[in-house]
Amino acid sequence: MKRIGLFYFLIFVISVSFIARLAYLQLFTDRYILNAFNTSIKKEVVYPKRGDILDRNGKLLVTNSYDYELQITPFLLEKGFDTIKFCQLIGITVADFNNRMEEIKSIKGYSKVATFPLIKGLNREDFTRFQEQMYKYPAIDVVQKPKREYRVSTAGNVLGYIQEVSPTYIKRDSSYYDPGDLAGMAGVEKSYENVLRGVKGVKYLKKDIRLRTIGSYENGEKDVQVQNGKTINLSIDYDLQHYAETLLKNKRGAVVAIEPSTGEILALASSPYIDPHRYNIPGEISRMMLDSINKIMYDRSLQAAYPPGSPFKIMTGLAAFQMGVSDSAKVYTCHHGFYYGRAHMNCHCGRTNLKIKTAIERSCNSYFSKTWVDILKKDSISIENSIDEWADIMHSFGLGKFLGTDMPVGSKGNIPNSAYYNRFLGKGKWNPFSIISNGIGQGEILSTPIQMANAMAAVANQGYYYTPHIVKKIDGDPTKDTIYTTKRYTKVDPKYFPNFLKGMEYVFSRAGTARAYYTKRFTQAGKTGTSQNPHGADHSLFTIIAPVENPKIVVAVVVENGVWGARWAAPIASLVAEKYIFGDIEEGKRKSLENRMINGDLTPTYRSVEKERLKRLGWYVESKKDSIAIQQIL
Repeated sequence: MKRIGLFYFLIFVISVSFIARLAYLQLFTDRYILNAFNTSIKKEVVYPKRGDILDRNGKLLVTNSYDYELQITPFLLEKGFDTIKFCQLIGITVADFNNRMEEIKSIKGYSKVATFPLIKGLNREDFTRFQEQMYKYPAIDVVQKPKREYRVSTAGNVLGYIQEVSPTYIKRDSSYYDPGDLAGMAGVEKSYENVLRGVKGVKYLKKDIRLRTIGSYENGEKDVQVQNGKTINLSIDYDLQHYAETLLKNKRGAVVAIEPSTGEILALASSPYIDPHRYNIPGEISRMMLDSINKIMYDRSLQAAYPPGSPFKIMTGLAAFQMGVSDSAKVYTCHHGFYYGRAHMNCHCGRTNLKIKTAIERSCNSYFSKTWVDILKKDSISIENSIDEWADIMHSFGLGKFLGTDMPVGSKGNIPNSAYYNRFLGKGKWNPFSIISNGIGQGEILSTPIQMANAMAAVANQGYYYTPHIVKKIDGDPTKDTIYTTKRYTKVDPKYFPNFLKGMEYVFSRAGTARAYYTKRFTQAGKTGTSQNPHGADHSLFTIIAPVENPKIVVAVVVENGVWGARWAAPIASLVAEKYIFGDIEEGKRKSLENRMINGDLTPTYRSVEKERLKRLGWYVESKKDSIAIQQIL
């Protein structure tokens, strides 16, 4: 009996041991999972071709080429992987290989049976050499990955770039992105990522015990078809974009051109401009981001907020008309400036009586300062009600708020209201004269170049605008997003605009501040501006509508430290408008003007500004070596 009990006990122990070992192998190790995975079905991801980017005329701006990526399945390294020969074959050191493997093992969710990127950016020559020996390294797979190929040398701020996704980025869309994937990180590449990226495909392949492919699984019925990204046509006219960036050469600033009848952005130039080829140079994106002097990655056309200066006088006048405190018959007297208390705001009009058209023509500080006072005195009981009504009108032009463009960056600018001044100056402690500079576009008012251009589009359309946008078509179909196809009406009655357009036309055609740039070739309506700058020479600003009788383009230009609006911004804006309307610049005087703008160089001014900045910070030491260093930086 004892022997029978011992026999059953031994049977029980052996059975338990066998079951425990089997459970361990199947549940707690990768061995049989991997064996089943590799000897039956292999999942292979097929990466889509990223969509091409073209301009409005069909010019190819960005397309694709390919790099090769080596991916590794860590568990298969245990099957006689010759690390030394592998490293020699692809041109890396064993230390590099080991370091990369440690990085892979530190990835959250790491599993031996998963596949991870090992070597990225393998060129065709190295790939061909490895392909001949690939059968010796079953742990390695080769994946063809798209790489952006730029066909133009400017417009980098518009196009943007793609870069490897971070773990944080993957968390935002873990259903699509895996480690090593690429995604748009700036410009159109970022804002239209979901359109450009396409949809990954999947192939299921049958493998034999030696990991050789022996065919498709179930004749490919389970495969997922890859869907390439869609082609995008931008609203940008690349020739105009390139021309604008050429005119801004050796200057800092921005040019924004919009087609007022559609809201399509024709040019979005920021200077210093970015050659998009730099995006493909290893480490170059980081170097550009760290440039705190030129701030090349800072899109001045969308992000930089400046006091708009005299172009804002158009907004002041329109608000006054709408609020009923002024009209085309009202006369203000300019006493060679505007006097308030002991202060004086200078003006070059002389001593004269002015109506709205002439006030715009001469850019009279006195006229628009008095208009501003009348705006704030509309409600005799509450200045807060008056300024809030004014601010509401300004917001209707897209000022002081995000415009909602289809670019990934932007700035609200600033349109101050009663809450703003109560917070910063104190309730009851401010009056029309303490904030008088707002009437002429200074003070606390800030606007981006694209906001300036959009406001002028509303003036050109006499009361409405379309939200500015940069994509015209997707896969050949015009954009149908109602955000960009719906008219946005301002709170100014259309009947008030003709007087302002005529005054802006006088800026060129009579004794206005841009008369030097008058041409018989086409009509222009514009407004010069000098934006006060506490950190150096004033900024040069200009806005233009052309042609006046049938506006095809509005342009806003800012040239940092350009001193006067008529010095740099006005001629650049006029030339950009002419280039778009006619495709060329008229010979003679206009060609000479073009050459002067292209060859104009403000870098000495920027060196001086940077020198003063370093002095204020106590970082500048006057020496020949330091001067050379600053010149090299700039």
